[in-house]
Amino acid sequence: MVHNNGAHGTAGATDDQTNTTSQDTTSPNSRPDTASTDSSLEGRAKTRRTSGARWIWAAVAVIVIAAVVLGLSIFSGRGGDQTTQGNASQSAGAADTVTVGLKLAPTNLDIRNTAGSAIDQILIGNVYEGLVARDENNNVVPSLAKSWDVSADGLTYTFHLNDGMTFSNGDTLDAHDVVWSINQLIKNQYHDAESVSMISSVAADGDDTVTITLKTANSNLLWVLTGRPGLVFDEDATYDAKTQAVGSGPFTVAKFVANDSITLKANPKYWGTHKAKTPTVVVRYIADDNAAVNALKSDDVQVLAPISENLAKPFADDDHYVVKAGDDTDKYVLAFNGACEKTADKRVRQAIRYAIDHEQIIASRGGADKALGGPIPSLDPGYEDLTSLYPHDVAKAKSLMAEAGYSESKPLTLTLTYANTYGTELGDQLRSQLKPIGIDLKVNVVEFSTWLQDVYTNKQYDISLVDHNESHDFYQWADPTYYYGYDNKDVQDLYAKAIAATSDKERDELLARAARTVSEDAPADWLFNYRVTTAWAKGVTGFPVNLNQTLLPLYDLAYRP
Repeated sequence: MVHNNGAHGTAGATDDQTNTTSQDTTSPNSRPDTASTDSSLEGRAKTRRTSGARWIWAAVAVIVIAAVVLGLSIFSGRGGDQTTQGNASQSAGAADTVTVGLKLAPTNLDIRNTAGSAIDQILIGNVYEGLVARDENNNVVPSLAKSWDVSADGLTYTFHLNDGMTFSNGDTLDAHDVVWSINQLIKNQYHDAESVSMISSVAADGDDTVTITLKTANSNLLWVLTGRPGLVFDEDATYDAKTQAVGSGPFTVAKFVANDSITLKANPKYWGTHKAKTPTVVVRYIADDNAAVNALKSDDVQVLAPISENLAKPFADDDHYVVKAGDDTDKYVLAFNGACEKTADKRVRQAIRYAIDHEQIIASRGGADKALGGPIPSLDPGYEDLTSLYPHDVAKAKSLMAEAGYSESKPLTLTLTYANTYGTELGDQLRSQLKPIGIDLKVNVVEFSTWLQDVYTNKQYDISLVDHNESHDFYQWADPTYYYGYDNKDVQDLYAKAIAATSDKERDELLARAARTVSEDAPADWLFNYRVTTAWAKGVTGFPVNLNQTLLPLYDLAYRP
């Protein structure tokens, strides 16, 4: 997944529109909303080649990821003996309505057909539920399935469902609904259907057991099922999927106003133990950063996510608010074109990595982001801290450049191309940091459509900068046709083995080895791992901090003014 942005869900547009919207790019932490998943990015690139001006796909998905799901706290502890729940369990003194300010707005609620993580963010786990889910640390946890077994060869997954499950309209939810939903996804090729191409068959054994058989072992299956491919729908329900929703989660959609707001009500027929603590949660989509900040100040919203570190500082200094940064899977990738003669010399690539002062870049953005020394972020399988491979060392960088035949008096000219929605500060910083080692960096700030065409599609660039936010996206480094142009047979072999692994331990070890090899080769520098900052009024509890631009479980949200 690629974000043409600088912070999750910036001002003013939706993630599934076919047009972009003006946004504030002055803040180094601002994130535009016109990002997209890699799958949708490819679709947009193909559409641009064939249809001219209408280059943006129905999937102008911004953020995240591939598959998007919920926090562990939502699902842990769900058993098979739950009874139908009543209204929200309010504690004395708690407000009956909490309003949350977000930025990335869906234009409709059709989660089967419309791309965009803003739909996943608000609907998955709150309204729709899947076989399994993700927790706040990005791990797979139970949901509709209370447990599962995997065969020794990794080809058969048997899911054991909870008892007493119902949809919000009162219809029973059982194994037959699960089978129908996944088969419909595959048959109709709904959004993300390609991610379950490894599935051979889905079958029900009675009402409480589902068996999924694979063509080939795939260690990503469970994680994939935490997103849209694992969602379960009611075959008999009749509703307008663009403006309504019938799911099994702790909330129902009471009102939807495109690009403006969504009102969630506690589901009186919710089957699980995690019933909503607040009867009504209103999500307002606020495009303008200043308007969002003012809404929090005036108590029009009690939570704001995301907020840049710079804009959050006054709230952090105010005893009436809480400000926290949460972990995410965004990787700001400074890619060196593998097909470019200028960066074919490994010494040049290594010198660039040594020359970059990551701490200075992170500090200029407010200090919340994390240094990242390789292609796997801390919340993904196979993560290892690789920041020690290329520590900031200008002397080492100069020595490598001298070996390659360059110096400050005889510089190598390179062009950095990136989208204008990131602002100009990053380019200015990199130009300044690379100049002393003998690199004359020309910064080419372009429209995202131009980046898409020139860099992603045509691979015509020296160096590129973009935010890759998708979780589990190491496959990019095992694909020599990807726009990086990175071709390492050992990495490809390790990744193939990791996908075919039949244990998490084996998978993680293989991915870690592959990631270390990639980082050592220096086909890119990973400027930082972006972290989402959230601000809320004192008295708010239960709002998720990690991954809240893709995982937003709201059942535990409460406010005691």
